[in-house]
Amino acid sequence: TVELRSRQPLIDINMMRARAVWTNNLVAFLFGVGMYSVMAFLPEFLQTPSSAGYGFDASIVQSGLFLLPLTAMMFVFGLLSGRIAAKFGSKLAVIVGSMFSCISYVLLAAAHDRTWEIYLVSALLGVGLGLAFSAMSNLIVQAVPPSQTGVASGMNANIRTIGGAVGAAVMASIVTSSVLHGGLPTQSGYTRGFGFLAVVTLGAVVAAFFIPNAPSLDPHGT
Repeated sequence: TVELRSRQPLIDINMMRARAVWTNNLVAFLFGVGMYSVMAFLPEFLQTPSSAGYGFDASIVQSGLFLLPLTAMMFVFGLLSGRIAAKFGSKLAVIVGSMFSCISYVLLAAAHDRTWEIYLVSALLGVGLGLAFSAMSNLIVQAVPPSQTGVASGMNANIRTIGGAVGAAVMASIVTSSVLHGGLPTQSGYTRGFGFLAVVTLGAVVAAFFIPNAPSLDPHGT
């Protein structure tokens, strides 16, 4: 209400109401729920002693290496996202990225007993995040006037962070809802938590379909 009445609002609420903006922000929020939660809880899962009946006894360095495919694929597909957007449109890149992310969480919930399964999930998640984040930035820039690109892009990033805060809190509640005698979460808690992330990211897939189509980006600037 205050922002609507201000002559020089910090955030243009009318801009935030634009369909191309709020749909991208909704996808960013849901992506934030998944990304920050898995970054926080997957390493803990990997570092769990095998005496608990699950886990990999991974050290901090080893658990980081499990996430190396995520980093590498996110970097590669972030670079490729521009070419994909130029040919097929940024909206499709967001949809495909959301699907890859959803599939990775489904696989993580269903199969997390072998090292190759974790590496596969990590790589697929990197593909999804790399495609979607870069494409969302393109869509936000195309959806608002040049004078508002900074605010719109900044809010998109902030909303993703808010999603991460909400997601981490909910994920913590799910994972710790049942514990072993030693105080460690049960394997079923992690399974339910990863399943929750899959459902949330499925919502991102659905929301991505409501993003308005934008003109394809011409890599030659013509």
